[in-house]
This record gives sequence, structure tokens and C-alpha cells, in this order.
Amino acid sequence: MGVPTASRGLGAGLGNVLQGLGAATAVVDGQGGISLWSPEAESLLGYRAREICGTPAVNLLITPADREAALAADRRWGGTGQGWDGVLAMRHRDGHVIRVALRVRPVLGGQGQAGWSVGAADVRQVERSEFDQSILKALFEQAPISITVVGIDLKFRAVNAVAMRDLGLPAERIIGRSNYEVAPEIDFRTAEERLRRVRDTGEPEIGFPVHGRLPSDPEREGMWSSSSFRLTDSAGHVLGMCQTFVDVTEGYRAQQRLELLTEAGARLGTTLDVERTAQELADVAVPGLADFAVVDLLEATVRGDEPAPVPVAAPALLRRSGVRSVRPGNPEAAYAVSERVTFAPATPQARCLVGGRPELMQKLDDGGQSAFDPRIAEKIRASGTRSAMVVPLRARGITLGVAVFARHRDSPQYDEGALALAEDFCSRAAVCIDNARRYTREHTTALALQRSLLPRELPDSPAVDTAYRYLPAAAHASAGGDWFDVLPLSGARVALLVGDVTGHGLHAAAIMGRLRTAVHTLADLDLDPDEVLAHLDDLVVRLAEEDPDCQGASCLYAVYDPVSRLCTFARAGHPPPALVRPDGTVEFLDATPPGPPLGVGGLPFETAEYPLPEGSLLALYTDGLLQDPGRDIDVALDRLARVLAGPGRPLEQLGDAVMSALVAEGRSDDVALLLARTRSLAADRVASFQLPIDPAMVAQARTLATRQLAEWGLESLAFTTELIVSELVTNAIKHARGPIALRLIHTQTLICEVSDSSLSAPHLRHARATDEGGRGLFLVAQLASRWGTRYTHDGKTIWAEQPLPPAEAGGVPMDEAVDIRTG
Repeated sequence: MGVPTASRGLGAGLGNVLQGLGAATAVVDGQGGISLWSPEAESLLGYRAREICGTPAVNLLITPADREAALAADRRWGGTGQGWDGVLAMRHRDGHVIRVALRVRPVLGGQGQAGWSVGAADVRQVERSEFDQSILKALFEQAPISITVVGIDLKFRAVNAVAMRDLGLPAERIIGRSNYEVAPEIDFRTAEERLRRVRDTGEPEIGFPVHGRLPSDPEREGMWSSSSFRLTDSAGHVLGMCQTFVDVTEGYRAQQRLELLTEAGARLGTTLDVERTAQELADVAVPGLADFAVVDLLEATVRGDEPAPVPVAAPALLRRSGVRSVRPGNPEAAYAVSERVTFAPATPQARCLVGGRPELMQKLDDGGQSAFDPRIAEKIRASGTRSAMVVPLRARGITLGVAVFARHRDSPQYDEGALALAEDFCSRAAVCIDNARRYTREHTTALALQRSLLPRELPDSPAVDTAYRYLPAAAHASAGGDWFDVLPLSGARVALLVGDVTGHGLHAAAIMGRLRTAVHTLADLDLDPDEVLAHLDDLVVRLAEEDPDCQGASCLYAVYDPVSRLCTFARAGHPPPALVRPDGTVEFLDATPPGPPLGVGGLPFETAEYPLPEGSLLALYTDGLLQDPGRDIDVALDRLARVLAGPGRPLEQLGDAVMSALVAEGRSDDVALLLARTRSLAADRVASFQLPIDPAMVAQARTLATRQLAEWGLESLAFTTELIVSELVTNAIKHARGPIALRLIHTQTLICEVSDSSLSAPHLRHARATDEGGRGLFLVAQLASRWGTRYTHDGKTIWAEQPLPPAEAGGVPMDEAVDIRTG
């Protein structure tokens, strides 16, 4: 018969387990009879005390083998003072079998052993309890995370080995103290608030963050995910709270890096302005990456120039382009934004620029600040800067500048992980800065090209007094292809035009230059406005065939004649001009057929003719003047009309008023405005004569011209004028048909015009010595400052201009009703 032994799974701590379970107890006297029976024993086996007391204890055992084993144990250990543990099968009062874990110990009396004390429990409960205790023991002693138990006063009651390692103290120096006392560099405010909540409500708190520096590693800023739950006894009384701390520093840093890079992607490069992008870099870096950040860009980068791909030579000239601090007023900054900066060759910034590699300066509070220029080193000492990183800004193989990130003494120092993040961060920012630099270069080049192609000043015309305003698109948008012109024409007339090439940038500016050159050529041919637009339309069609990026253009072309006071308009997809009459009323000449935009091809253009009262004001403009994302076009036209309204306002003042009222700061298109106040020639400044086709009329024409010059006081021009009139009238009589008209116009020049009904074109020839003719137009060309041919619907006009003598060149009287300066 074997001796009862511990069942598999039951350990030496069976007594503790039984005690924790509230085990059943009984006392067996020296004769083996049951003398005491606890209520727990009654619950376990179902027998009442009066039923079981006095009966042999072995009667509860089922098998003979268990009975023999129990008796053998009694014989073996009886009187020795030793006990035994075991698992035996017992019968419940209702008949079913229960396997019971027993702990048997001797009961001593005055005469020695008086019996046995028996503790018993269902073996399933014992095994479960021991399993649970082993789990708790392993969790507390072997878990790789920090586990602590605090009492209801939030003082430590127990800590595991990991907690002792992290806190850098043995258990006896931790027990009885608070979180703050053992780890003052960790922010336990949130943790203790949650511990109190757990204590008071019983609801666990899971996964809340705790950050700070451990006493065992004071240089490392850590982050832990903490959880807390309440501990109670079997009666429900609160014993304390258990805390767990899982180190999530690396994951937290990775999340921070991801969030910072995501934020950088959203906030960097919102504009195509180099210095604004540099400031965005500093703004995004603080406070996520640094307490203080500065960005210094090479002067070439700021200007938009193409930096050389070779290493930057020191000392390089830079400009402070971005500054940001967690402290108000940026007290750490040694230089202000837009201030020029140079770095000595031995400084970290210069080394980064030359070598293209970042530098990590983990500790600056132990003399490391001396590596910087004295002016910066003094700021480092004064501001308490603890750690710094210097990172070059490089993109597409070129160096654009350098960024410096710094942390104060109360922030963790930088490490290799932070430097890798800064490199990635600056790499993204550098691409945005380079995009802005390239745009700045193109924008600057386009503006320079645009300005070179636009008129530097408007010509002084006897027909109109003019003023203009031209504003390129805002810095965030590319320069466009808007243009304007005032072109003198024959017969004292003038051409007024504005145009707008679709698109922006160098391409639009180049097309604008080609169109403006074409207009000058066409104006010299004295074509009607609709013919000019037709030729421009053909040109744009050809340009579009050569270059698919050419998307077309719009144009308004007007010709004003100060003699007849008629203005002829033609439009190609352009807004109508505004007319301000001498009384100050405003109307838009939208009756002028709008016509298709240039480049459509195949469609005709029409003209409209308007008689303009003396002193009328014409306002020609591009659509950039009217466009605004938040404004309807009709509202813009009404506002323009209100600004233009009123008689006789000075043109320069009026131009400023229009731009101030209608042009927004962030405009995305160029704005061109051309103002022209009409003049009219006095009747006595124009002399017209009709001549029959008769060779004898040549002498008569000379006489009429000489007499008219005498009336104007221009006798000094009589000889050359006689020669010009003689040659032009002779050619007309010889080659033309129908009546001949001679007209003399006294403006800023003296204009001689001879008109006939022939469409044959005269041409200049160089006669040989043996030729009897062929010198007429050659002679006219030598005597006149300008000459040419103008075709009309019923013939042609050949004209020639002569400059007035100095005494007469100062001005030409106009009708007294028109005063363009005072209104």
C-alpha cells in the first residue's frame, strides 16, 4: 500500500493555496475518529457535523487502497510530529466521488500527539488556484515590462525586477515612496490622476501615455504606455492598484517622425516663394523637431539663380530666410530675417555647405558652442541651448542653404535618430525650396522679357493724351502675356491697342513679343483695324501649328483720327472699351462686335465707328483688371464705371484710382490699363485742296502749299514742301485716275498728303545716271522724315512728314474747348 503523495500539479505551497481558498477543516482523534467538522467541510462533502463526528475518518475514503494508504501514513508519521499531503478520492453524501487535496498535520496535546488536523479542498480548485498563482508569479517576476503595486495612498507596495532596473533602486528603497519621489523626471501627473480614478471607480485605465526620463537613463527621453487596475480582497475591500508600464519610445518616435513628415508634406511648398518656403520649414520644425530653428539660404537661391552643382566655397554669402522659436520674439536668433549672413570656414554651417553632410552636436552646454561664430555662440550661451543639428539643404544635386535645429536644456538632446529625421525633413523641404527657386528664376526671366517687350514710354501724339498702368501677376503666379501700345499713324492719327496672350510664363511673354512686333509692322501699312486683327489671327494660327502650347490671344485695336474725331474699333475676343464723355458719363462700347479670339481662324472681324466728342476719355484694359475669384464680372464693370465717372480728372490720378479699386493683392493674371483722352485739331490747322488731272496743276499745287505755309508762319519749310508737293502731285497726275486731293496738316510735324483713286503702289527706285526719271520718291524720302502710302476704300494716299522748325516744334494749338490737363 503506497503512501499518499502530492498530486501532479500541486506544489509545496499547498497550505497557502488551501488557506487562500477557505479550505474545509476537520480534526481526527488518536483513534481515527472525526471529532471536529467545519461548515466548509459540510459544504465540500455534504455531511453535517452530527452525522459525521464520531465516525472513522477512513470511512470517507472510497477505495481500499486509499484506506490502506491513509492507515499506513498514520502508522508511519504518527508520533513523529510530521504531516503529509496527498490527493484521495472521497464519497459525497449524495453518492458522487470527489477527488480531494488533503493537508494532514499532527495535533499535539500535553501527553504528545492527540490526533490530526486535516485541511481539504476539491483538487480542481487547488490546481486552478496554483495555476493562477504561478501565472501571477511569472508575470510579476519574469515579465519584461515594469509592474508596480501601489496602495490606496498611492505609495509603492511591490515592484518587479524590471521596475527596479528602470528606477535604478532596490525594492527596499522604493517601497513606501511615491512615483514622484523615486522618478522626479517622469511626468506622473496624468498617471496619478488615473490611479485615483481607478481606486475610486474600479474601472481600469488602459494604455495612457507617460513620458519623461528614467533615473537609470537620464539622457534619454522616453514614452511608456501605462495601464492600471484595482486590487481587492475576497470581501471586496480595495487593497491598492497595479500599474504596468510598456516602453513604447521607439514606436512613439516613429509616429512622431511620420506625423512630422506628414505635416511637412501638407505645410511646405504652399507658395512658390523661396523665402516663404524657408519660413514654412522653420515653422513646421518647431516644436515637433526643435525648440528653435533657423534657415539660411544662399543669395543665389533667393534670387532664383542656378547654383553651381559643385561644393559651395566658404565663406559663402547667405540670407537669413526663416526663424522660429518656442519662445516669444525668437530670442535665440543672432540674425534677423532678410539679414545677410556669412560663416567662417571652421563653423558647422560652413562645413555643411562645403561638404554637404549634416553635423550632430549632442552637447553644447559643455563648451561645444565655441564651434560657432562668436555672435551665435553668445546667443547659445544666453538661451541655454543644449543640443543642435546642422543640416544642409540639398536638392537635385545642388546646395541651396543650411538649416540649424536646436533644443534647450529642459528638452532631450538630439541623437542619431533625430538627425536621420532632420535629414529626411530637410530633404523634402529642399525640393520645395528648389521648386520655388526655379519658379522665381522663370518668373524673373519672364518679367524681364515682358518688360523688355513692352513700351518703355508712350509716344507723344497730337491725337491723344495717354497714361498707362501695368501690373504683372502676383509672385505666386507666372507672368503673363498682356501688352498695350500707342502707335502713331499717318495723317496725325493714332492706334490704341491692348492684348492678352492666353497662358503664363516665358512662353506667353515670347508670343506676346511676336504679336506686338507684328502689330507694329501692320500699323506701318496703315491697315484698317479689322484687317490688322485678321493678319494677327493668321499669325496665331501658324504659331499654334508650330507650338501646341500656343493657346490663342485676345486683342482690341482702335484707330482715332483727330481731324474727323472718329474712332474705329475692332475686337478679337476682348472686353469692350469704356468711354467717358466730357460730361463725366460712362458707357461701355459693347456694340463693337466682339469677334472671335485670335487663333480660331477662318472667322471675320468687324469694325464699329464712333464719333468722339472733344475731350473724351477711352479706357482700354485686359481681363485681369476685372477678374477676381469672389467677384462677378458685372460687378467689376460697375465698379470700373464708378471709378472712371467724372469730367476732366488727371489721367495719372485716374489710373491709380482704377488699380486701387479693382486690382486684388493676390491676382493671378497680369493687368494692363491704357487711358487715352482725345484731342482734336483746330479747323485752321488742316488745309484741303481738290486738283483736276492736269499737268498745269502742279504749279498751282505748289502755289497753294506755299500760301498755306505762309499763313501758318512756316515759310522756312516752303522750299522743301514745294519739292515734295510737286513730286507727289506729278506722280498722281501721271499714274492715277480721277480727282486728286492735296491736304496739309499742321501738327507736331508738317504733313503733306496727296490722294487719288488709283490702287497702284508707288515704290522707291534708285535712278541711274542716264535715266530721265525715277528720282521722285527718292527725293521725297530724302526731304521727309517719314513717308508712306495709306490705302482707302476708294484709292490711296501718299504722305510725307517734315519736322517743324525749332520755334514751331514746341506745341500745336488745339481747339480751345479741349484742355486735357485741367479738364
